[in-house]
Amino acid sequence: MNIVKFPGLNLEFKFSKIAFSVFGINIYKYAICIVLGIIIGLFFCKISKEKYENDYNFVLETLITSLIPAIIGARLYFVLFNYNYYSKNILEIFDLRKGGLAIYGGIIFGLITAIIKCKKSKKDILNFFDYIVPFVAIAQSIGRFGNFFNIEAYGCQTNFILRMGIYIENQYIEVHPTFLYESFCTLIIFFILRIIQKNRKFKGQITLLYFMLYSFIRIFIEGIRTDSLMFFNCRISQILSIIIFFVSFFVLLSKEVKCRKMSTEN
Repeated sequence: MNIVKFPGLNLEFKFSKIAFSVFGINIYKYAICIVLGIIIGLFFCKISKEKYENDYNFVLETLITSLIPAIIGARLYFVLFNYNYYSKNILEIFDLRKGGLAIYGGIIFGLITAIIKCKKSKKDILNFFDYIVPFVAIAQSIGRFGNFFNIEAYGCQTNFILRMGIYIENQYIEVHPTFLYESFCTLIIFFILRIIQKNRKFKGQITLLYFMLYSFIRIFIEGIRTDSLMFFNCRISQILSIIIFFVSFFVLLSKEVKCRKMSTEN
């Protein structure tokens, strides 16, 4: 039984990482959170009126096609930057039940698969992503709670009011619950994107804004995490976030300027 406290909020939780077992196979709460996030994201996707010439069935078909590559990508990204450990524990590479999925790897592989699917189906790629990215954000928000049940993705020690108390090797420490910060921020991103979706100015606006906002929060969150994936002495996800932020920001800015210029001329 695991114990997690939030002293500043006077809360304490006791739980097992395992939700239940099926034929002797343990089903972890981490996996349930991810699946629940996908289901809720799909629900909002289905009821959305801003489909931009897409249909829900195509989104569902693309998700099914992209799901396995996204999981593989998320795992490969994690394993690659934990090579020293997994090179000595090869069989553990295939054990996903305990966690170890890196969101950026999933986004990259899922993105590539979805682009290929759109091209084969002759769908407008920007319209497709502008339709789905808000629901990716809410799926991330819910899925992040899997880190809570796995007691992972936390930050450095702190006395901040939202600090989380955990036991690591029988030693009690209070740390930043960075998974909770990201969950809250991606929920806010979901609401922002949904509002802008209703008044989209140009193709790609919602997609670029998602990448800009998400990478922005990851820059700061990665800075206080203690389990960041490292490349030499650099936090790889933080570096990637900085690159994505500036690229998406400048592309979005140029598109906005061009859009305003065209509106003025008309």
